[in-house]
Amino acid sequence: MVRTALSAAQARRVALGAQGIGRAVPEGAVSSRTIRALVERLGLLQIDSVNVFERSHYLPVFARLGAYDKALLDRMTMTRGAAHLEYWAHEAAFIPRASWPLFRWAMDTRRARDHADPDGFAATHAPLLRELLAVLRAEGPLPASAVEHESNVRRGPWWGWSDVKRGFEHLFRWGDVVSAGRSGFERVYGLPDQVLSAEVLDTIPDETDAVRTLVERSIRASGVGTLADVADYHRLRSDQTRSALRDLEDAGVVVPVEVEGWGRPAWMHADATVPRRVEADAVLSPFDPVVWFRPRAERVFGFHYRIEIYTPAPKRVYGYYVLPVLQDDQVVGRVDLKSDRQHGVLRVRTAWEEPGRHLDPGRLGALLLRTADWQGLDAVAVTDRGTAAARLADALGVPLVPHEAADDAEAADSPPDGP
Repeated sequence: MVRTALSAAQARRVALGAQGIGRAVPEGAVSSRTIRALVERLGLLQIDSVNVFERSHYLPVFARLGAYDKALLDRMTMTRGAAHLEYWAHEAAFIPRASWPLFRWAMDTRRARDHADPDGFAATHAPLLRELLAVLRAEGPLPASAVEHESNVRRGPWWGWSDVKRGFEHLFRWGDVVSAGRSGFERVYGLPDQVLSAEVLDTIPDETDAVRTLVERSIRASGVGTLADVADYHRLRSDQTRSALRDLEDAGVVVPVEVEGWGRPAWMHADATVPRRVEADAVLSPFDPVVWFRPRAERVFGFHYRIEIYTPAPKRVYGYYVLPVLQDDQVVGRVDLKSDRQHGVLRVRTAWEEPGRHLDPGRLGALLLRTADWQGLDAVAVTDRGTAAARLADALGVPLVPHEAADDAEAADSPPDGP
């Protein structure tokens, strides 16, 4: 097969177009049908519990569709019987309910690996695991906090999971329990036959077929990618991914491409298009598929990105919850955002322009005003930290807040709870 050649800019536009970025924002209210179609395109929404600005899974939808009613997404993901449920499809993620069987081979692999360790949790807590299954059988779906058990005591800082929570998470990884919505933001666990339809339960694809389907979905959602890019999307092994790409190439579903500056083999989905231009204004979640695989973000956008949530405040370079700023087909900056709901203010704790890029402060300011409105906040305040802070404040027509007088939330911010 003739290998297609793409310039670096073309590959960047292919990647963004495949992700649904740069498409016209719907006029009027965003419908649940539009949101569902977007999630189908992406394949999953990664979950993270940090809500200093907004929980991560809400942000990819906002970046692509603009302001929408988060209650629509909640009904699709958080309620029992919703169209989506959770699994470790990348990290913890919401996936379409029909996609759950594609990970049954991974569940079996994880169960076998965990049980093979004589000193592991599965071996040392077997009675507890049996008891948890019995509780669900008797009482129906429950969050871990609702289980009365002497082992249901949090231990340690941050995540501090109890043995009950750890037990449920092991059973969840193995597919012995599944997610049945959320209570608040706490995962609810249920037995598969309490949550899934007979059609889903009876679907047990062969591992090779399942991996091939996941790889096809990964490359479709990525547009163009290297072996590592495609494997990372669903956290597949390289050998699995390589074999599936070979099969898909033989079938004409993907085509090999050479991308300027990438220096390694790449593939593009046969249905991918090369947009002539991408017009976009977005702040991206750290866990948005556009940037979640940091080597890809650096290769595609020349953007070196590390999240600094776990970095002690004095050692942070850019801030606590820093989001990349996308303007058209370039990542041009980054902002550290906090939704100060007590005072009704979206706080820009730092604002940076990427070296060698041009950040348009007027466009960013307008985006942040729309973002504040979506968050139900009345104003945007900019702290005098970062190379773009002064120009952003000027574009917004607001005074720079001296960092000594700003709400120094960084000192109070703590690492996130588990998903």
